[in-house]
Amino acid sequence: MDSGYPAVQGREYRAEKGAVSLFLWRKTCSSAHPADPSPPVVLVHGSSMSSLPTFDLEVSGHPDYSFMDWLARHGCDVWTLDHEGYGHSTITESNSDVGCGVEDLKVAFDVVARETGAEVVDVYGLSSGALRAAGFAQAAPDRVRRLTLDAFVWTGQGSPTLTKRRDGVEYFRTHNRRPIDRDFITSIFTRDLPGTSDPAVIEACAQAQLAYADSVPTGTYLDMTTKLPLVDPESVACPTLIIRGEHDGIATIEDLLEFFKRLPAGDKRLVVLPNLAHCTPLGLHRHLLFETVLQFFRAG
Repeated sequence: MDSGYPAVQGREYRAEKGAVSLFLWRKTCSSAHPADPSPPVVLVHGSSMSSLPTFDLEVSGHPDYSFMDWLARHGCDVWTLDHEGYGHSTITESNSDVGCGVEDLKVAFDVVARETGAEVVDVYGLSSGALRAAGFAQAAPDRVRRLTLDAFVWTGQGSPTLTKRRDGVEYFRTHNRRPIDRDFITSIFTRDLPGTSDPAVIEACAQAQLAYADSVPTGTYLDMTTKLPLVDPESVACPTLIIRGEHDGIATIEDLLEFFKRLPAGDKRLVVLPNLAHCTPLGLHRHLLFETVLQFFRAG
């Protein structure tokens, strides 16, 4: 660990969803001032990178890139998971679509509740992870206290990223997994605007993700190109924060504003973070995200 930072403790758990074993990872910091009575925080990964490369990345010579460590040092009991077909979780024949991810979150919640005694959690989702997180908030409204949707897309209308991605729809329909390589992972960071993430961080992320496998499930890509909208804003009852990186092409600001208008909670926020693109937790200006999310969760 980089010197000068309080020690953070990590522990692995497993959640069982029938024959599928899901990897859960928890981080706490004993020297941090507890965030009591705030509930645990659950971080939900996106389509192409599993939980640890996204939220708990260690980069030699580049400290403070772990969103989990940062939250733990600020007193949070923070959890993440690999969805079915990703990372340390069971690889199956499923395409691990958004609905599958919601079921993953249900069984993950049971583990978090058992280990912490919490009756609710605060949830942050990134990209298709935001769709999973919102779906979980719809399906289990009594379990989500506050919800953050980062790099979220509602209808997909006018999305440059999804317009290009629709070229692969037939492949997504006929294959349950799609190949990834270093160039593809690099493109996640550079497709909107090069220079918003450090090249060394991009390389570290690619190495970490490719150490698991050279493919990931297709389900969320198929959902995002053929089935939007997947979330009914009027069914998301909890306080909600929508975050958009200034340069992110996954959704237009108009799309997000229309979703935002329909959210029923009086406590709702939409924030555009400057100098960030799609993968906000690993951007050069990631602390804008970190502070924004923590402030929202602490406001409850």
